[in-house]
Amino acid sequence: MNLTLKVWRQNGPADSGRMVTYQVTDVSPDMSFLEMLDVLNERLILEGDDPVAFDHDCREGICGMCGMVINGVAHGEQRATTTCQLHMRHFEDGATITIEPWRAAPFPVVKDLVVDRSSFDRIIQAGGFISVPAGSAPDAHSVPVKKEDADDAFDAATCIGCGACVAACPNGSASLFTAAKITHLGLLPQGQPERDSRAVAMVEQMDLEGFGGCTNTGECTAVCPKGISLDVITQMNRDYLKAAK
Repeated sequence: MNLTLKVWRQNGPADSGRMVTYQVTDVSPDMSFLEMLDVLNERLILEGDDPVAFDHDCREGICGMCGMVINGVAHGEQRATTTCQLHMRHFEDGATITIEPWRAAPFPVVKDLVVDRSSFDRIIQAGGFISVPAGSAPDAHSVPVKKEDADDAFDAATCIGCGACVAACPNGSASLFTAAKITHLGLLPQGQPERDSRAVAMVEQMDLEGFGGCTNTGECTAVCPKGISLDVITQMNRDYLKAAK
């Protein structure tokens, strides 16, 4: 496959940035998207140019590091797929592909396709945990949990914190991420003592970070690689309103 890549290049947060066009040849359809970028970077290094900076880690779709906007869609047009699990066979030979970083004020560009997502970390620090004494794992059936609650909590817990929801939202809202973290703890018995304070603290931190408000557009769940439902936002709003009374 031969491809034309239009890649966002930016030296840092203070740089205005620009799109740069590259030609990539002999791309295997079996390569992942990140492997294709590796091929481009190897060529750039041999030519003495600066390689394209992009985040990556596990390359297995579970760490959430590899987020980028591909042809205007967070993680690309394949549903329920992270960038690292997107393969080149989903593109046409000779295609032109645009690659950009997440676009949101709380996600400042560090370099090229790398953004600073520490705002997510601060939301978690505000309340995304359970304050219980550490120790050995309890027996599996020591605390009964309803099957429905366990399933819903597990679905919410699949959030990998990639930030695609923020990148896709026209308001730049982090509601899906924050709600997933609040919901997966709030549905379990261990999360009940801090359920109200958790919702208030995390929502308020989300607002402090400068994320926009949710208007139920649904773009977030459409691009979420784990398919997390808008139901978690409903649960978050319910917990927050109850606690704020």
